[in-house]
Order: sequence, then structure tokens, then C-alpha cells
Amino acid sequence: MKNLTPKTLKETLILLNEGDYKILAGGTDLMIQNRAWSNTLPKFNKDILLVFNLPELKYITLEDDCLHIGSTMTLEELLYHKLTPKLLVEAIKIMASPAIRNMATLGGNIGNASPAGDSLPVLYILNAIVVIESIERTRELPIEDLIIGPGKKTIQKNEIIKEIKIPMSNFTSIRFDKVGGRKADAISKISFAGVAKVKNNTIQDFRVSFGAVGPTVVRNKELEANVIGLTVDDMKVNIQEILNEFGNFIRPIDDQRSNKEYRKTVAINLLKSFILSL
Repeated sequence: MKNLTPKTLKETLILLNEGDYKILAGGTDLMIQNRAWSNTLPKFNKDILLVFNLPELKYITLEDDCLHIGSTMTLEELLYHKLTPKLLVEAIKIMASPAIRNMATLGGNIGNASPAGDSLPVLYILNAIVVIESIERTRELPIEDLIIGPGKKTIQKNEIIKEIKIPMSNFTSIRFDKVGGRKADAISKISFAGVAKVKNNTIQDFRVSFGAVGPTVVRNKELEANVIGLTVDDMKVNIQEILNEFGNFIRPIDDQRSNKEYRKTVAINLLKSFILSL
């Protein structure tokens, strides 16, 4: 296996167009997924393209009320950047350890496409758009159209995640919760993200998503739209009906970290807590 370190994005795209590579940024997921015996190097089945230090992929800018985040911005860089959305900051605070956050990238968290990825529920409800580039074209996809299953993405082998675009929004309530073996530095058993905008006691915006309770992050925009225009009091009076409707779309599985009954119960309780806090 070869390890190549291109110096520019253009060189990277040329290499991707000519060969079949595994793209590696921080490597905090890929190194574990491809680990071998203790004290031996990870075993990859493809040549590796190292992109961590490409300057064209490391930036965060605000243009036309849309935040542009380069795909190799590390979680630690985003944690302390003044432009990072507060909800994403809350999620990053309890993601991994400082050492891992200094290597892990936002693009890598998306590219790993794990339903337990802690940044993903946040990116879903912030309506993130993922910009993908190849030597031939640049295209944009809503994150829910990019990730189609555990580890599965609609990215071609000659494409790379260039940036993440997040429309700027104002909320009166935000919430990120993660349940795991430890508060940080552990894979989520379940994660929850919620945002809402309330004005004059009326719901003007309401979005929630759940991680690790399905093959992808669970979000239902139709159910969210159903509560727009309700008063906060109406939501609380009808809370059980709302919980039941969302519960129909939460279908977790049993695995080594937890069981489906526990996951579903916790997911509903987190949603209930968020609604009652409005």
C-alpha cells in the first residue's frame, strides 16, 4: 500500500480521478476500523491519500448568511471559533478527548457515515449542505441525501468532501444530549439534537433529530412542520400525541452497546424534556 500526501486540492483531485484511494484526514475513525494486532500498523486495502494539511480545506467563513466550513477543520478548531454555531459547540464539547478532537475533522465525521456520529444530528437539524468536488464538477447535497446507511454515502470514488455549508438561523432554545458509557470519549448509545424558535408563545421553528436509533440519523420534517404555529401551551397539552408520532419513526436495534427498548425509551424521554423546556 502507498501513502500519498498531495500538496494542493487540485493535485488531490487529479490523483482521485486516476486511481482508487482511501481518503484520510485525521484518521481517528479509519485507524481504528483498520487496526491490526497490538503494536502493529493498521491494514488498509487501498492506497491512502492524506489530506489533513491541505490549506484549501481548512477554513471557516461567513458569506451571505451561510457558514462555510472546510472539511478538514478539526473539532478542536471549531470548538473555539467564534463563528461555530452554538449547537455544534455543545456537541463538540462532549465528543471524544482533546487529543482526538485535535485530529478529528468535521468532514471525516460525515465521511465515516456512522449513525452514532455525534456531529451528525446537529448537522441534520441545521440543514447542512455538503459540497463535494471532483476534477470534473462540484455538487451540493443535503446531508440526509449524502448519508444513506451505516458507512454508506453517495460520494463517488473520485470525489472529496470540500466543505459544509450551514444556513445561519436564530433559535430561542437549543439542546444536545448524548447518552453513552461515559459523557465523552465513548460511542453514543443515543444522541439527541433539538432547536426551536418561540415568539409570543408561538412555535415558529422546531427541529429535532436522533442519532444511533436507526441506520442513519432520524429526523422527520413533516412532523416538525405539524407543530409550527402551535402555542407552547398547546404543545405541552398534546405532548403525548407528539411523542407517539415521533416514536413511530424511531426504530433502534440491539447491539453490543445497548438494546432497542432502552434506546427508544431514552429517545422519547429526551424529546419530552426538550418540549417541556420550551
